[in-house]
Amino acid sequence: MNSVLQNADIVVPDGMPLVWMMRFMGFKKQDRAAGLDILLGLCQTSTRNGTSIYFLGSHVDVLSRIEAKLEHDFPSLKIAGIEPLPFRPLTSIEDEAVVQRINNSGAGIVFVALGCPKQEYWMAEHQHRIQAVLIGVGGAFPVYAGIHRRAPRWMREMGLEWFYRLIQEPQRLWKRYAATIPPFIYLALKQLLIEQWLHLTPHGQPQVEAVDDR
Repeated sequence: MNSVLQNADIVVPDGMPLVWMMRFMGFKKQDRAAGLDILLGLCQTSTRNGTSIYFLGSHVDVLSRIEAKLEHDFPSLKIAGIEPLPFRPLTSIEDEAVVQRINNSGAGIVFVALGCPKQEYWMAEHQHRIQAVLIGVGGAFPVYAGIHRRAPRWMREMGLEWFYRLIQEPQRLWKRYAATIPPFIYLALKQLLIEQWLHLTPHGQPQVEAVDDR
């Protein structure tokens, strides 16, 4: 996963704990870039500049609601395509067909909603095959469709949106959070301690003094 993120063109923090970490490390003005906010912002911009958008992932019922809502919220938006993907691995023939449909659609942006980390791996594997900007938006599709509710602003600002989502989808999310939150806390604390140590010692080297007791 580290190599996938390192090779991405842009990586943004979709979560307040990451924002807090960046602020602790000196990026004082860093703000959150949530998947839903990115989706809505780019839809608004695309209605003005004529960029067409492809929506990839999720389920048919979710996508049908998204399409109806987009027609209401962004009537001038050019929708290049709306397509679900199965949760099983695609065959090489199926995968090539998806690539061809996206490229033939003339899409300038592809919103990929496969969940993390599946969507990150998928985008890394397809970034040189698809002739459009790939943007992972995580669980934004069901929220925009109105199937899931977004956490209140106060919960988002306190970094508790993950808990709000867990309440709505406990069976799907508890294993992911159990596997990702403890390692993040450990690595974050480790990095903060290292950063503090580097600031306390010149050039990051321990300071040793010789004491003459004669």
